[in-house]
Amino acid sequence: MKRWVPVGLLLLAVALSLYPLEATGYGVRVMLQLFMWIALAQSWNLISGLTGYVSFGHVVFFGTGAYASSLLRGPYFAIAMLGLNEVMRVIVSYYEGLTGGGNGLSLPTLDASLAIYYAMGLVAAGVTAVTYAILTSRFGLRLMTIREDEVAAEAMGIDTLRYKLYALMLSAIGPGIVGGLSARDQGYIEPISVFPLIMTITMIVMALFGGKGTIWGPVLGATVLFFFQEAVWARFVYLHQLLFGAIIVAVVLLMPRGILGVLQQKYNLPRTI
Repeated sequence: MKRWVPVGLLLLAVALSLYPLEATGYGVRVMLQLFMWIALAQSWNLISGLTGYVSFGHVVFFGTGAYASSLLRGPYFAIAMLGLNEVMRVIVSYYEGLTGGGNGLSLPTLDASLAIYYAMGLVAAGVTAVTYAILTSRFGLRLMTIREDEVAAEAMGIDTLRYKLYALMLSAIGPGIVGGLSARDQGYIEPISVFPLIMTITMIVMALFGGKGTIWGPVLGATVLFFFQEAVWARFVYLHQLLFGAIIVAVVLLMPRGILGVLQQKYNLPRTI
């Protein structure tokens, strides 16, 4: 069974690489958005799924990456808390001379949707590969030890603060890159659009729905919920958020460990799959 996994992943990568050659413009943009959500959900999983520290402000890295890319500035803040997200939103709104304030920034039109499609796909694959490498290493084992019992982890000699900071920094890279790519793809950004709390909530729900603390849970959750949201939005323009929220609540209450958690219990699968 395991030997077929690399073959399946290779075939999937080839199919996604050739997809833009035959797809419509809408199809390319849908897949581009899916790649973005996989990268975001997987990045959140690196800090919250492995250490147990829930981040409600992870979109700060997305928004800061968007502005950093737009202003050609490299460094961005590395504190994943809701308060920082609000602070950053206020800052970029206040400094109108640099960020455009509430009026936002218009970026040069690059007409590079195809290039951004491949770049976004590589980011999604890269974050998933990093998750796999971490979960199958001693570093990942120590992070999961912190998640299960931080006091016991410290008693075992694990420098919990240092490992949590490492996980936080790793989880910030994906959203930062994705934010920069999204800014270039959209051609226009403003504070409300790149620091929305709903984006953090969505990436959290996607990771929880698929199964946090696993390799493929965020990928599965992002894929299923993204396409479900697209289908509901197309049919119920005014009710899609309500329906989407109701199903999310039902799933989280009935399957707290996510889809993969249910499959792990039923088929005795490894916890980190």
